[in-house]
Amino acid sequence: MYLYRLYLSVTISGPTLDQAPHDIFDITRTFGDLGIEPRILAGITARGFKHPTHIQSLMIPPALAGKDCLGQAKTGSGKTVAFALPILHRIKPGDAFGALILVPTRELAIQVSKELRDLAEHAGLHALPVYGGQPIRAQASKLERRPEVVVGTPGRVMDMHDRGLLPYDKTRIAVLDEVDRMLDIGFRDDIRKILGGMKHGPQTIFVSATISPEIEKLARAYMRNPEKIVAVAKSLTVSQVKQSYISVEHWDKRKLLLHLLKHESPALTLVFCRTKRTVDLLQLFLTKNGIDAHAMHGDMYQTKRDKVMSRLRDGDLKVLVASDLAARGLDVEDISHVINYDLPEDPEVYVHRIGRTARAGRDGIAWAFVCPDQGALLQNIEMLTNVEISRLDYPAFEAGRVPDDVRAHREIEAKRREDSLDSKSRDPTVAPVDATDTLRFPGGLVPIAPPHRRLGGRMQSRRR
Repeated sequence: MYLYRLYLSVTISGPTLDQAPHDIFDITRTFGDLGIEPRILAGITARGFKHPTHIQSLMIPPALAGKDCLGQAKTGSGKTVAFALPILHRIKPGDAFGALILVPTRELAIQVSKELRDLAEHAGLHALPVYGGQPIRAQASKLERRPEVVVGTPGRVMDMHDRGLLPYDKTRIAVLDEVDRMLDIGFRDDIRKILGGMKHGPQTIFVSATISPEIEKLARAYMRNPEKIVAVAKSLTVSQVKQSYISVEHWDKRKLLLHLLKHESPALTLVFCRTKRTVDLLQLFLTKNGIDAHAMHGDMYQTKRDKVMSRLRDGDLKVLVASDLAARGLDVEDISHVINYDLPEDPEVYVHRIGRTARAGRDGIAWAFVCPDQGALLQNIEMLTNVEISRLDYPAFEAGRVPDDVRAHREIEAKRREDSLDSKSRDPTVAPVDATDTLRFPGGLVPIAPPHRRLGGRMQSRRR
């Protein structure tokens, strides 16, 4: 049987703010129209939600009916609520370990469990995050209380299962959140082991920003006639964030960041870097120059990460320099600015980053440092977000001198190009370009004879 029985697509056009409610929300329906129980609706109403986003509107009804679902939607479109509400609807108080949600990072486990607890305020359900870096004993004692929902990273979930503290046979709903990121990180075998251990075949829900052939193969192995739901709609994140880019040379990025933090005075700023080493070096540089900056990345002990997160939520931090993996799952309402110190290769990562601001309906500001050789990366981001990111100039910022090694490299490259052009102009096998004959070979050099020497060697094979 073919894997998917349903393909739903909502095509939305126009990036203007006037159209944003229609781009993001299905204003033709309310959460009450989706068939959610009154006890769950109370939690939604308390949080001020009225209309579902498009992915929520499309995925919640089949999920409520107990069908396996594979949902794809852009980052920041409300995928967490799309699987959280069916869980709260179908799992009743006392259904121990009724739902298991797998996530790629510790911070995301904390965020998703918090989201569930907020929504389940009137439902009488308990959600517990389990993840590495925290003492086993502390989490084990909480698992012994038999919570209805467990949100965890694959490694710690398997550990708790092997200890007999987290039985798979009780699970009625299994969710994989951010499947694409879990596969990127390398959780393929762990996911197969966990889902393969659920012999009774629970309802399975995958949600992802992208659906690759590998994800479809995974779904084919563990789902029963799933409904594939694709919501092509504008991201709530993108609509609420004012995005700009600043052109800067690689060697001036630290100086520019310091200039922005001192002259713009942002309230609470997240600075994203590609590598953990850059995070540490940049945090040290800012601290030495009078900026109260703190670092967070995957190599830090969990206790230290928890302390940083606690200070961040309490408003005691002004600048947090973080790697992508460590910052995934950050949900702090007071973050006013996100700075892409290193532009990511993956445009989805960019959207994840700027989604750390503009929380709880607030607006946010996102700046991206774009070096001269990164125009293609910026263009890919604009294509994904369907937004033209405006350039931001700082005339007061004085660029530094070109480093000696960079200047020397540029001179060598310029000399090499010049020599290459000279050699071509002297080569008798290359005809001079006729500027008037553009149809013959537009803008190129036309060979008129074979080269003087040819490679006449033979390739050796393993055959004897």
